[in-house]
Amino acid sequence: MSDLSSAQSSVKQATLQQPIWRNALAGLQMLFVAFGALVLMPLITGLDPSVALFTAGIGTLIFQLITKQTVPIFLASSFVFIAPIAYSVQTWGMAAAMGSLFVSGLVYVAIAALVAIRGTGFLHRLMPPVVTGPIIMAIGLGLAPIAVNMAMGKSGDGAAELFPYTDSLIVSMSALITTLLVATLGKGIFRLIPIMAGVLVGYIMASIMGMVSTDAVANSEWFAIPNFITPEFNLAAILFMLPVAIAPAIEHVGDILAIGSVTGKDYTKEPGLHRTLLGDGVATSTAALLGGPPNTTYSEVTGAVMLTKMFNPRIMLWAACFAIVLAFVAKFGVALQTIPAPVMGGILILLFGSIAGVGMNILVKAQVDLSDQRNLVIVSTTLVFGIGGMAMGNADFSLQGISLCGLVAIALNLLLPQTKAEEASLGHPQAITENKIEQSSV
Repeated sequence: MSDLSSAQSSVKQATLQQPIWRNALAGLQMLFVAFGALVLMPLITGLDPSVALFTAGIGTLIFQLITKQTVPIFLASSFVFIAPIAYSVQTWGMAAAMGSLFVSGLVYVAIAALVAIRGTGFLHRLMPPVVTGPIIMAIGLGLAPIAVNMAMGKSGDGAAELFPYTDSLIVSMSALITTLLVATLGKGIFRLIPIMAGVLVGYIMASIMGMVSTDAVANSEWFAIPNFITPEFNLAAILFMLPVAIAPAIEHVGDILAIGSVTGKDYTKEPGLHRTLLGDGVATSTAALLGGPPNTTYSEVTGAVMLTKMFNPRIMLWAACFAIVLAFVAKFGVALQTIPAPVMGGILILLFGSIAGVGMNILVKAQVDLSDQRNLVIVSTTLVFGIGGMAMGNADFSLQGISLCGLVAIALNLLLPQTKAEEASLGHPQAITENKIEQSSV
């Protein structure tokens, strides 16, 4: 065993023997780290942030149960689904959007079953980096207009002006600059909460500018049941959402390898990738049944685990319990909804850009050669279909945005002939992914 692995094992053993109060305090800290992104996603899509807190907690408990409390992961709102949720809500309504997200969770379950039967090789053949990279880039770049509109004081679609332009820019840039500075210059645990810092400074500036009204907070009850939504199942909405679920499922593999590189354990073997995928999928479907956003693993929490060396999965159980309790504090949920659009817009400029950056990084780390015509065709077509608003279908049903570009990317990858070098590289996806993690940690 290497010195690094021995050190990780010693630290892990120490954290497993911590008293309950220390685990509880560490769990509260993990929730604090994830909190900014957790509540921002539902605020953008019109979901109840209290429901998002509740389903993040329930989802994490489900994940830990299915994975036998072996992986120190906290699940919370996924930004990948923002644009598809917004379109689904606008087209078919919130209940139908929740129904489609429930089925999306079942996609994870189906992939988990395939992984249990056939291993992970087919995943990398279906969606190699040349496919997942541009899809994730299209997700981030396609959301860019929403961030810019909100930063300028408009609604997400730009149709309505909510606040004066100059005041909005001052507020949004204050939030953005604070987030950038904390992310790049912050030390210790503070470096892991740039979103919360940006929201706090932006909110203070917005209050000074007269953009914040706290009347709703004063008039609300202290405790209340979150606004749960019963899903409806609309075939068109389901077919629209299904392709969107595939890319995050593939990304899940990288997330599990990343947390494994931090703790020194191979979670693809124990509890097994099929169990982690199953846990993520069941958590997402459960969230949709309650009206919450789909769940995903959080890199912020992975970073906190690495920084604090808190490897005990029971810590995430405490974080989940705190999230569930907080969901019933009505004044807290109402206060979150008073955050003005310019504050969120400033932070979303960075977040959506970061999503696009993740997609670019996938291509770079996998050394995808864009001078190769096959790769160039897949990447360029996927990007334009995803960002340009291409739609195919009729008045009853159409595919567009991420759903369409995801299917197009997969189809092109399967139909266009590969070189022998490309076929060989697909035979060693584990080594490629581990190399990506090793390079990114340097």
